[in-house]
Amino acid sequence: MTLDEITERGIDPALKLLPARMDSYEARVMLLTIGQQESKFLYRRQIVGGQPVGPAKSFWQGEKGGGMVKGVRTHPATAALAAKLYEARGVAPDDTAIWNAIENDDVLAAGLARLLLFTDPKPLPAVNDSSGSWSYYLRTWRPGQPHQQTWPGFHLASRRFLGVSL
Repeated sequence: MTLDEITERGIDPALKLLPARMDSYEARVMLLTIGQQESKFLYRRQIVGGQPVGPAKSFWQGEKGGGMVKGVRTHPATAALAAKLYEARGVAPDDTAIWNAIENDDVLAAGLARLLLFTDPKPLPAVNDSSGSWSYYLRTWRPGQPHQQTWPGFHLASRRFLGVSL
């Protein structure tokens, strides 16, 4: 999926279901960069040994017991907002139902990814702060095998796509 397609089909509708303050260039850069980093917007299921069988689902690679599913559902700053997303998307507020839904529901997945970013007490990094955004990603996603070498290119592509390549 292209950045234009995921924005149109997932990110834009998701951000419309959340409070207006959740939509910013900083948030969009992070969502696009993390999606590229986690799945290149190609894989809806984590690839293990060349097969899509891993425990993470969606383009943002949320695990059932991880931050994007259980964490967002239970975090005091996001629980009520997440509940509105589940209702809007017709998903039961249950970790298994959410985890299964995000594999193919890009709106729900993008919304939960945005809420996971919101759980960090620090403000989102400036759009041109690739290093700061990498640190933010590490804190919020806690990737098992982070690949820092790909981040700057994905970050730049996200900024250019949004027209904010400062």
